Amino acid sequence: MHRHLVHYHIRWLGKFNRWKEKHLSDRNFIIALSIVVGFLSGLAAVLLKNMIFYFSEFVINLHDADSENYLYLFLPLAGVTLSYLFIRYVAKDNVSHGVSRVLYAFSRAKGRIKRSRMYSSIVACTVTIGFGGSVGPEAPVVLTGAAIGSNVGRTFNLGFRQLVLLIACGSAGAIAGIFSAPLAGLVFALEVLMIDLTMASLIPILIASTTGAVTAAIFLGRSATFHFDVAADFLLQNLPFYLLLGILAGFVSCWFLFVNEKIGQYFSKIDKPWKRILIGGISLSLLIFIFPPLYGEGFNFLSDIFTGNYSNLFNNTVFYSLQDNYIVFFSFILILTLIKVVATGLTNGAGGVGGVFAPSMFVGAFLGFFMAQLINVVFGLRLPIPNFAMAGMAALMAGVMHAPLTAIFLVAEITGGYNFFIPLMVVSASSYLVSRYFNPHSIYTKSLALKGELLTHNKDTVILSMMSIERLIEHNFLTVNPDDSLRTLVRTISQSSRNIYPVTDQTGHFYGLVFFDDIKTLIFKPELYDQVSVKDLMYMPKTIIYRQETMEEVAKKFQNCKDYNIPVLEGEKYVGFVSRANVFSNYRVKVKEFSND
Repeated sequence: MHRHLVHYHIRWLGKFNRWKEKHLSDRNFIIALSIVVGFLSGLAAVLLKNMIFYFSEFVINLHDADSENYLYLFLPLAGVTLSYLFIRYVAKDNVSHGVSRVLYAFSRAKGRIKRSRMYSSIVACTVTIGFGGSVGPEAPVVLTGAAIGSNVGRTFNLGFRQLVLLIACGSAGAIAGIFSAPLAGLVFALEVLMIDLTMASLIPILIASTTGAVTAAIFLGRSATFHFDVAADFLLQNLPFYLLLGILAGFVSCWFLFVNEKIGQYFSKIDKPWKRILIGGISLSLLIFIFPPLYGEGFNFLSDIFTGNYSNLFNNTVFYSLQDNYIVFFSFILILTLIKVVATGLTNGAGGVGGVFAPSMFVGAFLGFFMAQLINVVFGLRLPIPNFAMAGMAALMAGVMHAPLTAIFLVAEITGGYNFFIPLMVVSASSYLVSRYFNPHSIYTKSLALKGELLTHNKDTVILSMMSIERLIEHNFLTVNPDDSLRTLVRTISQSSRNIYPVTDQTGHFYGLVFFDDIKTLIFKPELYDQVSVKDLMYMPKTIIYRQETMEEVAKKFQNCKDYNIPVLEGEKYVGFVSRANVFSNYRVKVKEFSND
């Protein structure tokens, strides 16, 4: 059956390609696919939003309002448990850290993303958030959109460059759909995901992002996500306070990244899944029981900040009757700001699936609210609370994701704050600079960077990442044994077309090299043929390439030495040689393939 489907696909693809060559240029074909990918990604965002909403309503309606707080003691635990079981036994795939997995598909998977990820991440995310997991739906839907783009491209046997472009289109369409923010979707794909900005890539991503946003708007309207209209105008005299907020947000972003990393490392050391679920799930449930605003995405609590319904933040908490006490009030808000990231880390560490978009927006809004309200109370000023909460959202996203442009456009679009660009730029830039000073990599890229698997916006790095050392290794070098005589070496030289001779034993252990130019005068001294051995002539090269090294490391070694050929070892065993000319030639071919618009 499977073989029949493969043959059918090949025949169908052949007919389609013949039709396409007559009626569509490659560029128009990519644009057509970007519309399809954007539409499907927008539908995925609509589906995820609706699934989370109705699933959450179903869970909430299972109990009486009076008992709601007590159910927090086991609902999050149930959510991460069910999410883990689905991933382990149904999806059979790891779909956590969605954006990082998209970046990995660029750098190591040649743009290929499993078909199952077109649905598995949004199902696991629905269960996680529906039961109160303290994460957001954005990273799972980005992975879903990217998987849609990858598999649409693979259906038509597209190359790496086109696959990367369609993955970016799917991610942009998903972000645009989940937030109803087409510009933010475009900027996210270019700033966080994309590796080369050309007009050929810009137009399809813009089309996909717009299509995703329109699709979401048709089905969801303005309810696609949290929405607030800016009421107060920006006043220039408040600019120093926005700068202060940006700097504070930069340090809080460092806290966010530090806590997220440490919790991830802690759970990665727990080898028993049930231990991770119990430790993370119970800890998360206790936190949410004490601080209910940590439940789920938290967008409803952000609405309370923007509308001034601060008392709602204290509902179902032991602090409700104490909210008029300034010390309790500000302590409660500050604690929420700092422990949201703990709840997010526990959710993902225990086995849940979700992203950091919503948590970073939550932390940023509460930070802006805390700072502005504290200044108003202490100094008697009248800073606009909603504006500072909105600016805080952008600042935290810029610091955590290292994506200031995405933060600016996203907050501007979902809040209607287009006349608020100056403070958004101030807080985003200052937060990003502080965070970047202490953390060279974002929350998405750090784990990949530590493994040497990060594809960056630097085209040289991109091209080198596309190259494989295995394809560059040359094996036509004749080897000699260290105990061989000069006579045997001369005989080997006469049979070889190369001027370097690796010295190995019978097991392949590498001892060094013999360079023809170093011994050519001895060839004309037959009296030495049986007196001199290879071990007297060999030398150990200063530069050696190991098989597991990346092409970027190989390129640096060629840059730092004058050798034209460098031996390749696996452990201490000789494998072959990589030549400078071969690396350069292959690099030029890849540049031409990648940059051909």
